[in-house]
Amino acid sequence: MTLRMFNTMTREKEEFKPLEPGKVKMYVCGPTVYNYIHIGNGRPAIFFDVVRRYLTYVGYEVTYVVNFTDVDDKLIRKAEETGETVQELADRFIAAYMEDMKTLRIEPATIHPRVTDNMEIIITFINSLVQQGFAYENGGDVYYRTSRFKEYGKLSHQNLDELQYGIRIEVDERKENPQDFVLWKAAKPGEVFWSSPWGNGRPGWHIECSALVHKYLGESIDIHGGGVDLTFPHHECEIAQTEAITGKPMAKYWLHNEFLNIDNEKMSKSLGNGVLIREIAKKIKPETLRFFMLSSHYRNPLNFSEDGLTQAGNGLDRIQNCVTNLKHRLGIAQEDALDDQVEARVKEIEAQFISKMDDDFNTPDAITAVFDLVTEANRVLQQERVSAATLRLIMGRFRNFDSVLGILAREEDELLDEEIEGLIEERNEARRAKNWARADEIRDLLTEKGIYLEDTPQGIRWRRK
Repeated sequence: MTLRMFNTMTREKEEFKPLEPGKVKMYVCGPTVYNYIHIGNGRPAIFFDVVRRYLTYVGYEVTYVVNFTDVDDKLIRKAEETGETVQELADRFIAAYMEDMKTLRIEPATIHPRVTDNMEIIITFINSLVQQGFAYENGGDVYYRTSRFKEYGKLSHQNLDELQYGIRIEVDERKENPQDFVLWKAAKPGEVFWSSPWGNGRPGWHIECSALVHKYLGESIDIHGGGVDLTFPHHECEIAQTEAITGKPMAKYWLHNEFLNIDNEKMSKSLGNGVLIREIAKKIKPETLRFFMLSSHYRNPLNFSEDGLTQAGNGLDRIQNCVTNLKHRLGIAQEDALDDQVEARVKEIEAQFISKMDDDFNTPDAITAVFDLVTEANRVLQQERVSAATLRLIMGRFRNFDSVLGILAREEDELLDEEIEGLIEERNEARRAKNWARADEIRDLLTEKGIYLEDTPQGIRWRRK
């Protein structure tokens, strides 16, 4: 099957054909770094990480860019509250973002450009728009002239009349039209600023992505992505800015993930129902959150709830336990020939996994293929004799699938059986010495790693959750 993806621009599933054979240029809008990221931010981060992983899995060379908005009104206000400079605040939350991404097993982008490192290209981009009549200056601010770009609204499938009468637009007497948007903001007293042909100021939000895509990926890219809330106005404005300069499509495919709700309510600051990634990661395994996010198709709204997390945790435990059992059995297996029937079945399951991912990155059905592999693995494990080659084949497919989904516990995070036995013996010694604090500390450590202890008449037994 050929990879097909839903293109927001055409509202159809389209066969993926990169601009350059074997290579993919992909840009996803990153965070405004004035706070810790919440689980709503986590959904696009996880999904587009999987898109990037899968494209790599099927053989593409992917250049993946995710920007940092490190100066805007939110950062300026937050820096005033905390007593930091804007740069200090941005540095702190970029570091926190990267920690949270690592926690979620999200691989760093090829490039993570910062707006403040790219002011020259941004100012040059705005200046080109002014010179070509697509932008105008008024009072030190620069605005994009939407009436000049005849295709404005083509991504969100709206026209200027609908935008004028159907959407609340902030009134600004300096604009020629209400739909015009800011490219450069004149600095207020005391604000951080950069020098420009229009005076001291800083860029608007939309222009940064156009400039960064142009600088790091070129005039046209293969995939541009983000949350559905970015379709309008952010991505619409990016298209207007970029295509006015280049005369070429900014992106061939536009991908947008749907919203994440909290207990069936839209997540919002007014409701106070945002959940930070770093807080939820203290309560559940990060892999569980990834598994939960990927258990629903990215174009469907996803409801975040305790029940949903519990179900995800149970499903992931089933997969993880199977992998653990395979590892244990592999350690004692004989080097016999590969089982041809198992090999054929594993190939069927792999083809199913690829077919589902090729169908607009259908991760829920791809996870079903993973469970089919669990079923086959458990059947094999019930046999009295099984070859090491057969077990390695199955383990290899689990690793392949996980290279895309990223849902299994990282091996460096797992305790080996002999390490567990050693800790249990140390705990027994601590109990004999009545060092209850150390005994409890070891139990807590094992519990954190998903190891549960059971006191029985025959002694202590342990099991992985």
